[in-house]
Amino acid sequence: MRARLTLLVVAVATLTLLVFSIPLAILLRNAAAERVVSAAEQEAQVLSSIVATTPKSDMENSVEQLNATSPYLVTVFWPDGSVIGVEAPRSSAVDLAAQGHSLTAATADGREILFGVRMPDDGHAVVRAYVDDSQLTAGVGRSWLLLGAIALVLLGFGLLLASRLARVLLVPLADLAAVSNRLADGDLDARASAEGPPEIKRVGTALNALADRIRDLLEAERERERERVADLSHRLRTPLTVLRLEAEAITNPTERATVDEAVGEVERAVNAAIRDARKPGRGATECDAVAVVAERFEFWSALAEDTDRACSVSLAPGPLPVKVSAEDLAAAMDSLLANVFAHTPDGTAFEVRLWARSDGGAIVDIADEGPGLPDAAVFERGRSDGGSTGLGLDIARRAAAASGGQVVFGAGPGGKGALIRLELG
Repeated sequence: MRARLTLLVVAVATLTLLVFSIPLAILLRNAAAERVVSAAEQEAQVLSSIVATTPKSDMENSVEQLNATSPYLVTVFWPDGSVIGVEAPRSSAVDLAAQGHSLTAATADGREILFGVRMPDDGHAVVRAYVDDSQLTAGVGRSWLLLGAIALVLLGFGLLLASRLARVLLVPLADLAAVSNRLADGDLDARASAEGPPEIKRVGTALNALADRIRDLLEAERERERERVADLSHRLRTPLTVLRLEAEAITNPTERATVDEAVGEVERAVNAAIRDARKPGRGATECDAVAVVAERFEFWSALAEDTDRACSVSLAPGPLPVKVSAEDLAAAMDSLLANVFAHTPDGTAFEVRLWARSDGGAIVDIADEGPGLPDAAVFERGRSDGGSTGLGLDIARRAAAASGGQVVFGAGPGGKGALIRLELG
């Protein structure tokens, strides 16, 4: 934009200077020519008055002295055809002046100023003063150079003014753009400096007010979210306690251990939700995807064995760092694996695959051999067909988005079943 503004000023300044400079240059040239012609006319006119009153025999010395001192060449044509002064051709203009006229005529390389002088013996002499082209344009080149220098100075001043104007306008605009980008990236502490013209100051003030309002709304929403999560978490404490007591009443040690482990996992998740509600700041934002996926697969494989599901896992060599916390990745894996158990019949096999992305991060595939996804668009909106709230998919989607990835839905191997791909940055 700065280059375009400078180019616009240069174009306008150049056009303005041309509009004024060209006529002024022509005027200077014409004025110089008129000044020289006027001076030559004055000399020829003075000589004409002398010719009218002085005998021919006395004029030769006077004309020679005049040619020696004057910059203009003088010639006198007498009625009898004789000539004194500088040799000059008798042109048609001289013949016209010999009839008693006075005129200025152009020649091949200058101008001749002619005065017809009536002589006492009934005839007309012609006084001719000659001005060549070099005399007509004397000093014009210097005047044009001065005019060009003035034009360049004015053009330079215009460029300086354009640069100053661009700085006054564009620097605050660039600051506004930078602040807007920072706000768009989530930096709610970004503020614009109230500088520049009044209009830009008002825009900066409005942008700062908008940033303050956004931060206030987000803080209020976070506070309400923390209150809702905390309330829900505390409500779950009582049924968890009941489940813990019921688990202790189971006599079969193996079944009691399985139920205890499941209740413990739910309790840990509830405690983590309570901690997050009380302290919204995040912990570590990176984890080893291999370790987390392996740990969650091992947990769910026990339930798969109870429901006669064949399951397998394929893990890339670790460690494989991803930009998401271990808690969030574990919650995402739990939500996706829980969907397999919730939406496929017992005995349906599933597979978990983990490998590294070429540009950093990891990809986790959870594929099953169930009935598949009847409407992938419904799942992408965060709600399934089976009366589910879709919160599990939202958990996975948020974890992927926080790391710079996404969740992709598709068909399982060979077009059978469902495939949910968790891409992590």
